[in-house]
Amino acid sequence: MSAALPQRLWLVGCGNMAGAMLERWLASGTIAADAVDVVNRHDRTLPGNVRQARTLPDGPPPDLVMLGMKPQQLDDVAATHGPAISKAPLLVSLLAGVEEATLAARFPGPAIVRATPNLPVALGKGVVALRAEAAPQSAKDAVTALMTPLGLVEWTGDPAIFAALATLGGCGPAFLFRFIDAMAAAGEALGMGADQAARLALATVDGAAAMAAASDASPATLADRVASPGGTTRQGLNVLDRDDALVKLLTETLQAAERRGREMAAEAKR
Repeated sequence: MSAALPQRLWLVGCGNMAGAMLERWLASGTIAADAVDVVNRHDRTLPGNVRQARTLPDGPPPDLVMLGMKPQQLDDVAATHGPAISKAPLLVSLLAGVEEATLAARFPGPAIVRATPNLPVALGKGVVALRAEAAPQSAKDAVTALMTPLGLVEWTGDPAIFAALATLGGCGPAFLFRFIDAMAAAGEALGMGADQAARLALATVDGAAAMAAASDASPATLADRVASPGGTTRQGLNVLDRDDALVKLLTETLQAAERRGREMAAEAKR
């Protein structure tokens, strides 16, 4: 497997996440639309007029196959497309909770990399956690080159850390969206109109995130810079900081998501 950027891709399943990745690859010029074949159970609206069908194309295998369907469809995909997928040199799996050994048993042959991206990959602002147990470095380099246009790429060899990365990065946007909604609802409680509160909450989070990303200071330091002693912001922070309420809530949230990931991994082994 060359370390060069993969040129031909098969996407088996192209729902919200795989579709977001594809959108960014096409927009950034990383992959050409005519180099992608998608297999979907039902036609979806895909960017760039990418080809889609119910079966994989005949002919030589692509440089990379990516599994983007639901984990529960793994056995059906292996039964239908397994021989063709197994001829590819590299397999990237987005299937939450499905371990490498489970994939290798169904698709012997390709180097296997597990990936957990999040939806902001569509904007090139995503996070992609990657792990591979047996893939050669050339395969890892090829996957890194493919994923880099999507945002921050993080490799780990530790399965526990991969699960944590997948939980924080993969699930994190949903939790942040909830936070934005909660800020807007709190704004409404202060008397703002719903639309105005929603606009203000979104713009505030957007600006604060951009500032944190551009700053050498930690978010905790930035919070202290906003909060004057005895001022309004400090009074609000006192509520969030009381008994580590916010940290405890988010820890419980991430633990629940990670626990479900372990359950899904056990289910995939059956």
